[in-house]
Amino acid sequence: MAQHTEAAAASGVEVRYGARVTALHRDSGGATDAVTFTDATGEHTVRAGAVVLAAGGFEASPRLRAHHLGQEWAAAIVRGTPTNDGEILELALSLGAAPHGDYGTCHSVAWDAGAPAGGGDRELTNQYTRQSYPLGIVVDRDGRRFVDEGADYRNYTYAKYGREILLRPGGVAWQLFDAKTRAMLRTEEYDSEPITSATADTIEDLALLLGIDPKGLRRTVEEFNAAIVDKPFDPAVKDRRRANVEPPKSNWALALDTPPFHGYAVSCGITFTFGGLHIDTGARVLDGQARPIDGLYAAGELVGGLFSGNYPGGTGLMSGAVFGRIAGAGAARSAATDGGLR
Repeated sequence: MAQHTEAAAASGVEVRYGARVTALHRDSGGATDAVTFTDATGEHTVRAGAVVLAAGGFEASPRLRAHHLGQEWAAAIVRGTPTNDGEILELALSLGAAPHGDYGTCHSVAWDAGAPAGGGDRELTNQYTRQSYPLGIVVDRDGRRFVDEGADYRNYTYAKYGREILLRPGGVAWQLFDAKTRAMLRTEEYDSEPITSATADTIEDLALLLGIDPKGLRRTVEEFNAAIVDKPFDPAVKDRRRANVEPPKSNWALALDTPPFHGYAVSCGITFTFGGLHIDTGARVLDGQARPIDGLYAAGELVGGLFSGNYPGGTGLMSGAVFGRIAGAGAARSAATDGGLR
């Protein structure tokens, strides 16, 4: 962000912080020609030859999460900014923009259960995430596994497993490891502070410290350990070292049998939502008849139709870069044609 801000300043861009957009306007010909915003000095309207919307999704709005994703999502923890609350999305829709994409799913991950609920920490950034689960097992309050921790490489499962955690009793789960795997965990995430965790010399003691049913966890661990197919363990590839239980663990199955045992409490951290606005390949926002709205562009997580149900790591940044550049270039041409900022 510091680099982006520096580049913007060098290009003559004025950033107005603390400005809340309250209205988008269209002229008599239907083109978007103005934005109204409020700041500490009152209400203002800026007229321009083009407007680019890049305000993120609705992940920070409990109301919109509950409406589109399901009532349980009101309790999700917001990983990023608390200002991605869907206000701009709703303004654009009321202006005539078409909704697009999967409003019923989102990017959500295993996030420290003790993290602040209303927004991320700009100092800790991503250190609340817990993504080494393919090396261990994940259980709920009853000590039961509920996902295939080794279904695929982490980068292809981490963004959908937050949803599975939210659906468990209390919306919480625990990632469990033993002495064999503890040193292999992602340092930034599992050696960070603060962290909601416990360590014990027995499975039962660990369960008691974490609030898991001890008998249920002991039964799960014993069944899991006994079901492992003895193949060479290799965390760098899909090694087919499988545990034949339900649900299975398809790769990287190691017995939890070497104390001390480590447990990390995780909840659902929502990153961004998948439903948004309909755009064309020029990043122009489309109306309900798939016609471009003159002067209106969109980029970033506000764009719908790119993801559904799951998400491969890094592609949000890529789509933001690609459509951000396209939207900026298109808006610049529109503004030049229309006479620019007024």
